[in-house]
Amino acid sequence: MLDVISENLSDVEEESTQKFIKALLRTLGEGKIFVVGAGRSGLVARAFAMRLMHVGFHVYVIGETVTPSVAPGDLVVVVSGSGETKYPLSAAQVAKKVGAHVVAVTSYPESSLGKIADLVVRIGGRVLPKNNSRDYFTRQILGIHEPLTPLGTLFELSTMIYFDALIAELVELLGKSEEDLAKRHATIE
Repeated sequence: MLDVISENLSDVEEESTQKFIKALLRTLGEGKIFVVGAGRSGLVARAFAMRLMHVGFHVYVIGETVTPSVAPGDLVVVVSGSGETKYPLSAAQVAKKVGAHVVAVTSYPESSLGKIADLVVRIGGRVLPKNNSRDYFTRQILGIHEPLTPLGTLFELSTMIYFDALIAELVELLGKSEEDLAKRHATIE
């Protein structure tokens, strides 16, 4: 599994990573970042949101009751291995309608999500099942999973590591310290 994850991450284009970092940095101050995903991709998106908050960004998880409205110029990060999962795809479509910038993190740049995104970060790992169903919930209900990892988590594992690497880069670029991040860490858990 580690070899596949290493391969997935070595295939990420540096240009898309640099554009992603610039998009994140543009939100500093008044801008907002929103994240969304379904299933394990949603968990990875939430973990990324937490780390962005530690660094000092205004970040929200779409679907939470305390999430404000998305506005023009905001950044919406959509995590979907297939790029076809209905809930994240719908969120991306609405975000585009209101004028937000959409970053798709997916294995399939030519997916519906990839086609509407302003920026696609391709992370390998998601393998289409034999019935070619890209929708997460449909695959789960039918019991269709990827080979190699239990329930097919290579995309999510690779994405989690990628996001943590982005956070490390942002910490360096913004001159933050462990102490700065610790000040923003939850005190009630």
